[in-house]
Order: sequence, then C-alpha cells, then structure tokens
Amino acid sequence: MTDLSNPPQPEEGRPQRQRKPDWIRVKAPVSKGYHETRKLMRELNLNTVCEEAACPNIGECWTKKHATVMILGDVCTRACAFCNVKTGMPRIVDSMEPENTAVAAGKMGLEHIVITSVDRDDLPDGGASQFVKVIKALRRETPNTTIEILTPDFRGKMRAAVEAICEAGPDVYNHNLETVPRLYPTIRPGARYYASLRLLEEVKSHDPMIFTKSGIMLGLGEQRLEVHQVMDDMRCADVDFMTMGQYLQPTPKHAIVEEFVTPKAFDAYGAIARAKGFLQVASTPLTRSSYHAGDDFAQMRAAREAKLAKAALKGA
Repeated sequence: MTDLSNPPQPEEGRPQRQRKPDWIRVKAPVSKGYHETRKLMRELNLNTVCEEAACPNIGECWTKKHATVMILGDVCTRACAFCNVKTGMPRIVDSMEPENTAVAAGKMGLEHIVITSVDRDDLPDGGASQFVKVIKALRRETPNTTIEILTPDFRGKMRAAVEAICEAGPDVYNHNLETVPRLYPTIRPGARYYASLRLLEEVKSHDPMIFTKSGIMLGLGEQRLEVHQVMDDMRCADVDFMTMGQYLQPTPKHAIVEEFVTPKAFDAYGAIARAKGFLQVASTPLTRSSYHAGDDFAQMRAAREAKLAKAALKGA
C-alpha cells in the first residue's frame, strides 16, 4: 500500500512533470481524417508545424483536414527556449516543396492555407524565395485558396525578404512577437523584439491591404501591463489580428510554464485587445497562430469591409 503521507519524490536531476489544468487537456488524435492527413503529408514529403511543434490542436485540425505546412525543411538554425523544432544545420532546400504544397492544398480542398517555416539563417535570403515560390504555386494550382504565411524575422535580410514576399501577394502576413520584450534574452535569444515590430510595419508600408497578424504566448512569466504594452506596440505597427495562447512546455529541456493562465484571464485580455482596435482577436488557452485560421480570416475580412463602409458613409 502506498503511504500517501509520504509521496514518492522525483528521481534526482529529473524535473517534476507539470500537471495541466482541465481546460488545457485535449484528446489523443485517432480519427480517420487525422490519419488521412498524416498519410498525405508523408506521401508528398511535407513537414507540418502541427507535428514538429507538438501542437495540442493537431487532432481537431487534422480531423477537419486543416494542416499548417512548414517549408524549408524540419531543422531550424535557431534554438528558442519555447520551441520543439529540431536545431542544427538544415538540409538543402527541396525544389519540389512549392508544387507539393499546392498538390496538398488541392487534395485537401483547402479554402485557406497557412504556410510557415523554420528559421534559415544559412540562406542568403533567409528562405524568402521559397515562400514566394509556394505562394505562386498555390495561386496557379488552387486560385480560390486564400493564403496566410507565418514567416521568421529574416534577420539582417528583412527588407528585401518582405518586399519579395509582399509582391507575391499573400492574403495574410503573420509574424509572431512570441513574448514580451523583457523575456527575449531567455525565451527568444536569437531575435530582437523591435526588429520583429519593424518587420510588421514594413509589410504594411509595402502593401497596406495585406492583413497583418502577430501573437504571443502567455504563461512564461510576463506581467499584465507588459502584455498591454505589446498590444499597444502591435497597434502602432497597424497589426490587424492578435493571437494569445497558453505556452506549453514541449520537453523538460525547454522553458518551464510559470503560470497556467485561466480562460477568464484570456477573455479579459481579449476584451482589452478588441478595445484597442484590432480587427480580429483570438485569446484562449488553446489558441495557436493557425488554429481556426480560415474562419478567423473570413471574420477579419468582414470586419475590415464593415469598417471601410462605415468610413465611407461618414465621409459622404
């Protein structure tokens, strides 16, 4: 019989596993749709951030045949403290990736697709040309599919990279700030907060009609007023859509969860963000950059149209 007054202690040197609250737990993926999506990705030699980043929503999204394709391989040149993607020297860029991405979008019947990538600091353009090729392949093969991209910061190559990608014409340009500036040295050491803000500004400067999107994780030790300041910074950069979700520690080697933020607190953050003027806000524990991206895009587009119509009436 176990002595409950003296519970067993974790082995020395082995971190104790954090217990997730009920609101963050999800069912293991077992559906037919999940397995069909996984099979298609393997057949086309495509990587997904759903798998590589251990997203908790993979079961729900893949059942609905929604997947976020991760281009430029599955090895990242950065080592962020929150991310589960492998770090190292990446392989050569797959020339078939753009075409295979378009084939996947067609076979899955996607109305909206999200394309992201690993960081590729080893490439002269940071991988921007591959984003351009993917966008062009999708426009050619599935012209009715709206395209959302989630890019890295293109450190040292940002302006030319953003210009080339904007010229290709994605519908949504997402770049995540990830956390508050104070936590960058430990959570996102390879990046700079204000460089990421400048990237988002650059997108709007190049094409004001491209929707911009950015997000942060909560539960890393940020303070409430710091989150409010990030909201203000995003609005100053004219970001249209803000996402907020709970950080989950992928392995014991990654940054620990400092707090499991309650659904009520997420609702409060969402209300404040809406009051600050974002066209769209997603703020729940399970929110991720591409979670419900298609539905959110439709709502964001409708919100912009309503805003423009209201402005036209006022000016008439």
